[in-house]
Amino acid sequence: MRMCVGCREMKEKKELIRVVRSPEGEVSLDPVGKKPGRGAYVCRSADCLKRAIKQKQLERQLDVTLPPETAEALTAAMEAAQEAANG
Repeated sequence: MRMCVGCREMKEKKELIRVVRSPEGEVSLDPVGKKPGRGAYVCRSADCLKRAIKQKQLERQLDVTLPPETAEALTAAMEAAQEAANG
């Protein structure tokens, strides 16, 4: 079980997607959960990701400052993944 940093609900690991900060400091989505670095889990929903960014939960969990362009890129990647899963 893992906790979503957006909605704070406990869910199975496979229901969540990992956001990872690489050793180089780059923040990205990690759909398979195998990338090296510090990670935080979020529901597979753009809404939960947006909430985690707005509340600065991702910044706290990953110990990094998220620039606006990185936050937008994460949101766009999550929305694309959501569309691919739905259709």
